This record gives sequence, structure tokens and C-alpha cells, in this order.
Amino acid sequence: MHNPVKLLHGSCFCKTVHYQADSLDMPISHCHCHSCRKVHAAAFVTTAGVMREHFRWSQGVEFLSSFESSPGKLRHFCSRCGSHLMAEREHQPHVIVRVATLDDDPGTQPTCHIWTSHDVPWLSHEGLEQCEQWKA
Repeated sequence: MHNPVKLLHGSCFCKTVHYQADSLDMPISHCHCHSCRKVHAAAFVTTAGVMREHFRWSQGVEFLSSFESSPGKLRHFCSRCGSHLMAEREHQPHVIVRVATLDDDPGTQPTCHIWTSHDVPWLSHEGLEQCEQWKA
């Protein structure tokens, strides 16, 4: 899959760390694994693979911190605001971008949910009210 968007920009919440991706080289998916759920404090995280030659840090690299969440897997995040931006395994030809940190529309939709074997019982939205905004 090669994204037709010329260049994708991404950043952390506090805008200290920025990156660029020439393309999303793998489909967007929602990961439900235990470690993604914990790292992001969310039911699942939306990810996409980017070939290493298509990814680069463009600002604030000195504010990046890393955590080895499982043997050989590094998760990179902003040391100021904590936004998790990318994960990688050095032996793989791609990195895993956190799609929610993109500042640009990737121009494509998620294709699947992965690691659903790790789902928790409370994760179900079918039949629940849908709200465009928080209502008090």
C-alpha cells in the first residue's frame, strides 16, 4: 500500500517532537494487545507501518525517550508530554507509527483489528449511545 499523500507530518501533544513520513507503507490497524492498551491508556491503539527509509524525526529528537516494552521492542515517546509516537524492532524493515499522532490526514481508513485475543470484557460499543461531544 503506497499512500498518495506527498508527505505526512506528525507530532507529540506538546509539539516538541515532530516526525515526517513519506508514506504509510502498511495498512492502518487497531491494535488491542495488552501492552498497547497499557502504554496508551486506551482500549486499543491505531497503528501503521512505515518503512525506515520513509520515516525521520524532524524536530525535538533530544526530547525523545525510549522504553523496551518487550525484548527487542522499543517504544519512543516525548519526555515532556509523554505522547507515544513510534515503536520499532531493530531487525524489522519498518517502524510502527501511532496514527493518532499524525497532523495530516493519511487519506486511508483502518482495515482491521489485531490482537483481539487480548480484548477485555468491557470493550464493546455495539448498542451504546453515540455522542459527537461529551455531554454533561
